[in-house]
Amino acid sequence: MPGKVYLVGGGPGDPELLTRKAWRVLQSADVVLHDDLVPQELLCVLPSTVQIVNVGKRCGDKKISQAEIGALMVQLAREGKMVARLKSGDPMLFGRAGEEMEALRAAGIDLEVVPGVTAALGAAASAQISLTDRRYASRVVFVTAHREGSIGLGNERHVAADTTYVIYMPGNRYAELGGELQAAGIGADIPCAVISRATTMDETIFRTTVGQLHECPPAASPSLLVVGIVAGQTTQEANMRDNNFSSDLNKELLQLAGQHPSHHSHGRGSVE
Repeated sequence: MPGKVYLVGGGPGDPELLTRKAWRVLQSADVVLHDDLVPQELLCVLPSTVQIVNVGKRCGDKKISQAEIGALMVQLAREGKMVARLKSGDPMLFGRAGEEMEALRAAGIDLEVVPGVTAALGAAASAQISLTDRRYASRVVFVTAHREGSIGLGNERHVAADTTYVIYMPGNRYAELGGELQAAGIGADIPCAVISRATTMDETIFRTTVGQLHECPPAASPSLLVVGIVAGQTTQEANMRDNNFSSDLNKELLQLAGQHPSHHSHGRGSVE
């Protein structure tokens, strides 16, 4: 019998933020195909019996093409396997889900999407930034700093003062982004925050302004940039917590995972 492919949102990183359905699918899958941005904390909670394959693409370093990922999902499903295509955050937001669903439909493969907590919401929660604080913001714009055929925020113009921008995949090109934001009409004094590896034990938060964004130190991926008046409305206690993130459950999960033999694999060579 043909198998099935689930496009699973892994959330921002903390295993506690997996939905119950995502957890159930990941615990039942025969094969998990994951992106590079899926953190180790999530991979460590997978059963030792599952086959784990890294199909990530990052910063132009492609271990496998998008077409090959689609073909691999089809091949595994036709072998009768239950496949979890694990993506960071939510599959439908900057996750290439459209291309992968198209490949599966064209091959007649049964598929289902399991939503996840997108990185913007996980990062906003960790940094205690209310993206739509009604006193300051009535709009939120999700945008990626990397686009098909072009790079940057050149299309953004005449940004309303009550807009919060959440910029996915900013990389470390902060000086360029600061210039692009100001060219779009965002003032140099507008607060912003770079949040790296949100909700994980490696989380860092750097708070600054658009004009001083070029001074931001390099941030580990995945990261995102929150820009808007709301990014400056944090308490002193929240600032003190920055760069000091911890999770007792994450530590416990990592300890449990250490009791199992390593079952990670990379690239498609591990698939028989």
